[in-house]
Amino acid sequence: MSRNGTPDGVDQQAESDTVARVRDDILAGRTALGIELGSTRIKACLIGPDAAPVASGAHEWENQFVDRRWTYSLDAVWSGLQDAYAALVADVEGRYGVTPTTYGALGVSAMMHGYLAFDASDELLVPFRTWRNTSTGPAAAELSALFGHNIPLRWTIAHLYQAVLDDEPHVPQIDFVTTLAGYVHWRLTGEKVLGVGDASGLFPIDTQTRDYDARMLEQFDTLVADRRPGTHLLDLLPAVRLAGQEAGRLTEQGAALLDPTGTLTAGVPLCPPEGDAGTGMVATNSVAPRTANISVGTSIFAMVVLEKPLTQVHDELDLVTTPSGDLVAMVHCNNGASELAEWADVFGRFATALGHPSSPDDVFGALLREALEGDADGGGLLAYNYLSGEPITGLSEGRPLFVRTPDSRLTLANFMRTQVYGAFGTLSLGMRVLAAEGVELDAMFAHGGLFRTAGVAQRLLAAAVGAPVAVGSAAGEGGAWGIAVLAAYLQHADGQDLGTFLAKQVFGDAEIGVVAPDPQDLRGFAVWLDRYEAGLAVERAAAEAI
Repeated sequence: MSRNGTPDGVDQQAESDTVARVRDDILAGRTALGIELGSTRIKACLIGPDAAPVASGAHEWENQFVDRRWTYSLDAVWSGLQDAYAALVADVEGRYGVTPTTYGALGVSAMMHGYLAFDASDELLVPFRTWRNTSTGPAAAELSALFGHNIPLRWTIAHLYQAVLDDEPHVPQIDFVTTLAGYVHWRLTGEKVLGVGDASGLFPIDTQTRDYDARMLEQFDTLVADRRPGTHLLDLLPAVRLAGQEAGRLTEQGAALLDPTGTLTAGVPLCPPEGDAGTGMVATNSVAPRTANISVGTSIFAMVVLEKPLTQVHDELDLVTTPSGDLVAMVHCNNGASELAEWADVFGRFATALGHPSSPDDVFGALLREALEGDADGGGLLAYNYLSGEPITGLSEGRPLFVRTPDSRLTLANFMRTQVYGAFGTLSLGMRVLAAEGVELDAMFAHGGLFRTAGVAQRLLAAAVGAPVAVGSAAGEGGAWGIAVLAAYLQHADGQDLGTFLAKQVFGDAEIGVVAPDPQDLRGFAVWLDRYEAGLAVERAAAEAI
């Protein structure tokens, strides 16, 4: 008998039937493939007709700090994509005994923003400048004032205009500017397009036309006319596409780039390439007004779908869109869970030195659970996760920092609770701005690997944002699953909007766990956040001195 009392033969038959069904879907091309290039991992996720994941593959990678700029090489992009795809194929072969040659649809997503500029010969002009770079202050400030619209430091247009201001030699040669997702999609399909959500982190979007804001395009051309006569920004930008619109098909060259073995065939339709913010909204069913999601990874950000425009411009908030073009307020923090991961590595190595090696997931889980035993206010400890600069708190560079006073209570539980609080601190400051605008939410969903340990990060995040936090069964799948779902939506867009598709066909039977803020945690986090704000002076001094 099985553990649940079902005869073993029945369980085995059900498993065999499921494998056979998935195998048939793979061979018939009824699956959708999503690939997301995150900050530390490239992940491929294959889903069946019911949107359930059936196989996955991943590749670990890291950005480099070269000439004081954060970057990834294009060679690393393609070797990583090929490795992640090969791992997915191997997973399919191991589970189902077949090798996929085609898919019903494919989608590409990547970390948003940043700067990839190409000349007329399609050659990269300068190394990829990622979202993590914060050297665009003068450009962002001038454009924000000109447009009456907040232009964050990491947006593509801020990078482009900063290059103009700095009179960089490559500027006269620019023929095309795009994001990382747009670049990969272009190489796979030959189409220079972007999903509207990713495009909204390149240049402001008019939510009425669901395209680049025409007034601001004209203002930019006028602004650079003296320095670069004849510049027409629109000619340099990818075309904007909405969720559900086909954005090209996999070419023979694109298939060979993704799968050098030659097994993958051309012709697969692709959805518009999207940013990780958009795929996070999809992965958490948060594309309708009054919904929100929080994505926790190397960076951390909250996406709040607005019912109406905000009353004023806020430096702490980006205005972007859903993959369908609806207005979203984004609280983006450059620094997320990376510092937590570093500490988990330290404790994991300590366990190994004691003769008790454990898996990274086990170490992380044990440390997170210990955080729940800590004092609600962190025991007087402070932690800053600033590996890079943090625009919301006005820091152009970061220094990871742990600080305590002589009378603080240094325990493992308080240390870990403070590290988790530190991951959410800057986010909480940004969410205060939305609350002051009177923005109300019906639901806030969270996703990312941090939530694989049930109940811990979710509970402390609820205290940090002062609202119930929901986590679904696919919380750990993240953006690769989200872009796979957007690819699958290509077959359903004629009959229903994206929100209806997600609610009825993707999340209809989803298991969702909701945690409301604990009153004691709320009070403790408020005390901790006041201390955190005051301690920012220490963080600034550290960045200046070290």
